[in-house]
Parts: sequence; C-alpha cells; structure tokens
Amino acid sequence: MGARSKARKRAVDILFEADLRGLDPLELLAERIGAPELPPINDYTVSLVQGVAEHAADIDKLLADQAHGWALSRMPAVDRAVLRLGVFELLFSDEVDDAVAIDEAIELAKLLSTDDSPRFVNGVLGALAALPRGS
Repeated sequence: MGARSKARKRAVDILFEADLRGLDPLELLAERIGAPELPPINDYTVSLVQGVAEHAADIDKLLADQAHGWALSRMPAVDRAVLRLGVFELLFSDEVDDAVAIDEAIELAKLLSTDDSPRFVNGVLGALAALPRGS
C-alpha cells in the first residue's frame, strides 16, 4: 500500500471514529496528532480530514442526492466515511484524477467494509463524476 493510500485509510479511520462517537473530525484529528502512543499522522491525512470537514455539508448533500434509496443515516458508518473522502477527492480537491479518487475509494471499501460496498461506492462516485461541473 502506497503512502497516499495509507494516508487515505488513516483519514477514513478518523472520519469513521468521529462519526460513530459524534465528535468533530477536526477535534479528533487534533487529539491524534502528536499522541505519543499512536503512529504519526502525515500531512496528506491532515489535508484530507480538513477538506472533508470543510465541505461536509456539501458532501453530505451530494451523497444524499446520489445514493438513491439510501439515507446517509442508514448507510454503514464505514461506507459513509469512505464516500465522504471519495467525494472530497473527486469534487473538491485537485490532488488526484477522478479515476484515482474513485479507485482508491473502492479499494478502501474492499478493505474495510462489506462485499456489496465496493459496488455501492463505485456507483455513487461514478454518478457524481458524471455530473456536469461548473467552471
């Protein structure tokens, strides 16, 4: 697993935990940075968590619009975290190409969630990637 893939997994871990515990992801991130008992958190993980937090309302609206038949509250928490990260990288970050953002999210779903999750993540992110984007 490459450095950026590891950073994405770490970001999903933080987003997932914050979601489950009802915490602000930025506050949880701040607790984790520099904690001597934990591995260091790299800059890309920090930028991902910050980006998802900054665009949270827009990301959740986009997910609610595209996840036909699935309310955000009904999605498995890990799928929510993976999708939020995927939407951020796909639509709000210029760091990676769309295909890479989608592929990385699918790989995280394969690693962390159910057998049906990769297909679900692919469908939602693929639909978002196909939407026209403003200039």
